[in-house]
Amino acid sequence: MARTKPIAVNVEPSVLKWLIESSGWTREEIAKRLNTSTQNIEKMESGEKKPSFRQLEELAIIFKRPVASFLLSKPLTEKPKPKDYRMLPDKTNKFDKKTVFVMRHARRLQELSKELSRNVDYETKSKIEKVKISDNAEHIAIKFREKFNLTEEKQRKFKTPYELFNYLRDILEDQNIYLFQFSMPVEDARGFVFVDETPTVIVVNTKDNIEARIFSLMHEFGHILLGESVIDLPDATHTFKDNVEKWCNEFASAFLLPKDIAKSAFDTNKAKLTQKETLKYLSNRYKVSKAMLLLNMLKLNYIGRTDYDAILSRFKKEDIKPTKKEGEEGTGGGIPSEVRCLSEVGNKFVSLVANNYDRDHITYTDALNYLSIKSKSFDKVLSKAKK
Repeated sequence: MARTKPIAVNVEPSVLKWLIESSGWTREEIAKRLNTSTQNIEKMESGEKKPSFRQLEELAIIFKRPVASFLLSKPLTEKPKPKDYRMLPDKTNKFDKKTVFVMRHARRLQELSKELSRNVDYETKSKIEKVKISDNAEHIAIKFREKFNLTEEKQRKFKTPYELFNYLRDILEDQNIYLFQFSMPVEDARGFVFVDETPTVIVVNTKDNIEARIFSLMHEFGHILLGESVIDLPDATHTFKDNVEKWCNEFASAFLLPKDIAKSAFDTNKAKLTQKETLKYLSNRYKVSKAMLLLNMLKLNYIGRTDYDAILSRFKKEDIKPTKKEGEEGTGGGIPSEVRCLSEVGNKFVSLVANNYDRDHITYTDALNYLSIKSKSFDKVLSKAKK
């Protein structure tokens, strides 16, 4: 029996080139996935060779695009990627395919949030006033601790870092700042922020452990205060040469562990300050990483550089060892989809979708698609949402 000849599809070369270059996939990876050669991929891009419909279906799957995208007459104009502050050698504006998809997905959620807010007359503009890089980062941090009503007592009373994270998330959502959480290669990006459109969006990486994620959250909030869309690798212990990253790091550090609180805690435990038990106790008490505690000890002259370097190397790896809590580490492992949904997109977005559905602005199918859940989880998601 003769083999059926593949159906060739007329694809505008510029469209295919755009979809490939915006995917994060290399030509070599694509060729391997399609079981062909890189030369054939290049011929498809130039228009010399037509892809088969089966190949387009496979490309749609790996690029996470609808097949219809490949049938456009010209490339779509997409919003620019955030400014690259990762400081990675030879990787400026070059991102892993998973990071590319997360950025595109976050843009889609931002657009949906704006559209859904318009439907129900919700404001999308951030309530946060901008600051200047010439402003003292420590003073601004203390101001926002007061604005967010984050006292030392309240910070200590949170039972887990997740409670502090969710407390900050709720406050930011009240300020019309959406916080999304998705998994990306942690060496590629730990967070990014979009401020060029409303509502403002922060994305943090669930591959980080929760203490590191809290730091990334406040670092990215610093970028919102400065009014710039960026993608970066926040690290409490990294010495940034760039003034913007340096300012955001100083802001995040001062917000999460102000100097007076740090001194009091260090003085109280001075006799055994760098012991493993003490660092664990202080980390649990203030919901910050051990690495950040060590940096503060160094900056405030409680330890020297030699001790700092030696002890830091033991704890640095902990920042990329997430514990399996609250559905934040992916969709597997028996995590309920409603928990994953709320972890990824937050209460405000869920409530926004629900309000639009209740008022017949969107269909039931739309609501499920926007929340990336199945029908059996819909009521559970709504019942768990706070707003």
